[in-house]
Amino acid sequence: MHDYQAPPELLKDKVILVTGASDGIGRAAAIEYARLGASVILLARDQNKLARVYDHIESLDCPQPAMIPLDLAIAEPTAYQTLANMIEREFGRLDGILHNAAVLGPITPLEQYEDGTWDQVMHVNLRAPFLLTQALLPNLRAADQASVIFTSSSVGRHARAYWGAYAISKAGIESLCQIWAEELGRLTRIRFNCINPGATFTAMRRSAFPAENPEKLRRPEEILGLYNYLMGSDGAHLQGMSLDAQPDL
Repeated sequence: MHDYQAPPELLKDKVILVTGASDGIGRAAAIEYARLGASVILLARDQNKLARVYDHIESLDCPQPAMIPLDLAIAEPTAYQTLANMIEREFGRLDGILHNAAVLGPITPLEQYEDGTWDQVMHVNLRAPFLLTQALLPNLRAADQASVIFTSSSVGRHARAYWGAYAISKAGIESLCQIWAEELGRLTRIRFNCINPGATFTAMRRSAFPAENPEKLRRPEEILGLYNYLMGSDGAHLQGMSLDAQPDL
């Protein structure tokens, strides 16, 4: 799975939403999904960076993407319903979601954690994936097979001091994924799984570990095997799993 070599048309004619698509793993995955034939819906808060990803995909002669500027830190349920309505109108279905958007928050003791920052981290990392998935369920049900991938973290599986709301939000993501899988896995053609990307060269990683040698980290483009496997038909048998993109770490 982790060294999976995707067939060139793995995602041909699929419609896939990627959150946090303007940078890092989200950007790399969105471009890769487009290369594999998908019509990718790009969602992120930074419209300028999102437009650059959009233009890059267009330059590759891939299916035309769609671009949705949306700040998940302040988005309310009406915004997700508007998105669901747009997808139904423009595409008729949704074949997959990669929930990649996240914020880190400060690396600090819980005793000193500010409530406003706590709310922001939980809003982006946990509330948004829940509300977005909930709103998009009719679109996912309209697909022959649909895959929802949540982004987890090692600190969401094993609590670590000072990681505060980020770690707690990722523990919540693990539970959210498993509950969706338990509730809908046997009743629908939708599968729900988690990926822990591991140590990857991203802006969030640099913020968390500023002294780390970046040369020792894999680039986002180098860890996409599992992302492709779960999004495509070869991963259709997996449900409610929590997997590592870099199991050798």
